[in-house]
Amino acid sequence: MGREDWMGVVDQAAERGIARIQLIGGEPTLHPDAIPLARYILGRGMQLEVFTNLVYITEEWWEIFQDKGVTLATSYYSDEADQHNTITQRSSHRHTRGNIAKALALGIEPVVSIIVCDDMQRVRETRAELALLGVKRIKIDRVRPFGRAVCGGDQKADLSGLCGRCGTDRAAVGPDGTVTPCVFTPFLGVGNIADVSLDRILDGPVMGATKGLIRESVRDGGDDGEDDGGNKCNPGTVPEECSPGHPGTECSPRN
Repeated sequence: MGREDWMGVVDQAAERGIARIQLIGGEPTLHPDAIPLARYILGRGMQLEVFTNLVYITEEWWEIFQDKGVTLATSYYSDEADQHNTITQRSSHRHTRGNIAKALALGIEPVVSIIVCDDMQRVRETRAELALLGVKRIKIDRVRPFGRAVCGGDQKADLSGLCGRCGTDRAAVGPDGTVTPCVFTPFLGVGNIADVSLDRILDGPVMGATKGLIRESVRDGGDDGEDDGGNKCNPGTVPEECSPGHPGTECSPRN
């Protein structure tokens, strides 16, 4: 997907009446087309969420994060640097914590998700630290059973770990144009934006059947994630929902 391809997706989403778009990764702030794409999304009058690890943020990104139409979201694993860095497998704690503080100083209200990996994690202390820093929008979620979980190697996919509302008025578009019901399910492609319009994919029989499969799996397995306000499906901040966007869910990516 090139820049024009992504802008085409934004156009189709806007024409469908979709109000919010989330940029996620990997690390979206490192993508060479992410800044012009972010500005294009805002220029279409849509709301934007950027889910970033807040490690290396340029001044241009800080300018974007201060736009009233933008939500800044990140993950934070521990108030202890060693524990946080062990989970992320890199020396990221100092950068992430420092940039959370910088966002607050700039008047940005970030959404910070604490992703729970195991019982040894300092969740209570981490939440207290974030509150002391001035973070008001704190979400808690357990690591999801999909892909390369930060807390430890690849996990076998388990659809019962989803909230069950994937694909309902929301979807994810991957870097090759594949559309899936959720960012956690890249293995459940329902069409490709390079071949078929977004409308036809989202309203098509493959998406319908895939949503049915997910719902059946969730009924069988259930979702025992901690309820901390918001819902249980996707990274970021969607209200009453499980999907990327804004403003309030607890289900976030692992890094």
